Order: sequence, then structure tokens, then C-alpha cells
Amino acid sequence: MKHLLLFVACALCVAGCGLAGTAATGAAAQAEQARQAKQIEDRAQQQAQDAVKLDAARREQAEKDAQ
Repeated sequence: MKHLLLFVACALCVAGCGLAGTAATGAAAQAEQARQAKQIEDRAQQQAQDAVKLDAARREQAEKDAQ
């Protein structure tokens, strides 16, 4: 009986460690996804700003050419 209780206690400890490891892995994956999403958002924002600047430069050049 003593051995059975020890076995059950060890099994629960190992199972708990496995769940903790899985949770840590899940958290790390979520952090990586958030980092990648932030990079994509930053890149899209930079591309939008570049497009606005390019459009302004083209309009300015067109106005100069029209004179």
C-alpha cells in the first residue's frame, strides 16, 4: 500500500511537470506570434507612410511639370 501511494504521488508530480512544460511552451509560442504580428504591423505602417510620401512627391513633381 505504501508503494502504491508513493507511485501515485510520483505520477501526479510528473504529470504536473508535463502540464507546466506544456503551458510554458504555449506561452512561448504565443509570445512569438505576438512578436511576429508586431513586426508585420510595423512593416505595414512603414509601407503606408512610404506610399503617402511617394504620392506627395509625385504630386509635387506633376505640379512642377505643369508649370
